Amino acid sequence: QVQLVESGGGLVQAGGSLRLSCAASGRTFSSYSMAWFRQVPGKEREFVAADSWSGSSTYFADSVKGRFTISRDNAKNTVYLQMNSLKPEDTAVYFCAAGGWGTRTYDWTYWGQGTQVTVSS
Repeated sequence: QVQLVESGGGLVQAGGSLRLSCAASGRTFSSYSMAWFRQVPGKEREFVAADSWSGSSTYFADSVKGRFTISRDNAKNTVYLQMNSLKPEDTAVYFCAAGGWGTRTYDWTYWGQGTQVTVSS
């Protein structure tokens, strides 16, 4: 069982940056691939980025490629999403996921509760 807790969300102006963190419980964090998804009210949760358990593979949605990076610190059981050049359309609740691989929500087993990111124009 893995518990995930996101933090770092907030309000930022367009063009600004935020770094989201996702802290995971358990001693097997390093063996889990991790991902970030986001969701706007009334829409399906969409894939943002993923990092393989080995750190050798990362994958990004086209909408964030070149602006967002994903990284992990296994010593801290934490995965990060660095978001630069933010746009109003990045506004969403951002969710951390673990234990899977793919761009669909059902590809992932564990989920955090989400953190709100709001980008003002």
